[in-house]
Amino acid sequence: MANQIVWCDIPVQDLDRAATFYSAVLGGTVAKLCVEGMTFGLLPDADSGVSGCLVLDAKPSADGPMIYLNCDQRLDAAIATVEKNGGKILKPKHQIGPHGFRAVVLDSEGNRIALHSK
Repeated sequence: MANQIVWCDIPVQDLDRAATFYSAVLGGTVAKLCVEGMTFGLLPDADSGVSGCLVLDAKPSADGPMIYLNCDQRLDAAIATVEKNGGKILKPKHQIGPHGFRAVVLDSEGNRIALHSK
C-alpha cells in the first residue's frame, strides 16, 4: 500500500526564517523555489515520495493537525537545534510505545510539529 500522506504544506509567515529553522532541524537544505509565480521552500528529500513545502499563503497554527517529520538517527541533534533557530520545545523527547520516540515543538512560525525517530 502506498503512503496515506504524500505531501504537506506548512504555513509560514517568513519564508527565509522558516527555511533556516527547517534546514537546521532536518539536517538538510530547504530549497527556495519559485514555480508559476508561487515562491515556496521545498523540504529536504522531496524525491522520497513523502515530503512537503513551506508556503506563505496560510496562517501558522499550534492547534491544527500535527505532522511528524522524520529525524531518524539524529533526533537528539534535531531537538538541539529547535530553540537556537527560533522554535520552542513543547514536549521533550519521549517514547511513543513501539513506534519510537518523538519531541513536540513549535517551529519558528508557531506551528506545532513532532520530530520523530524509531
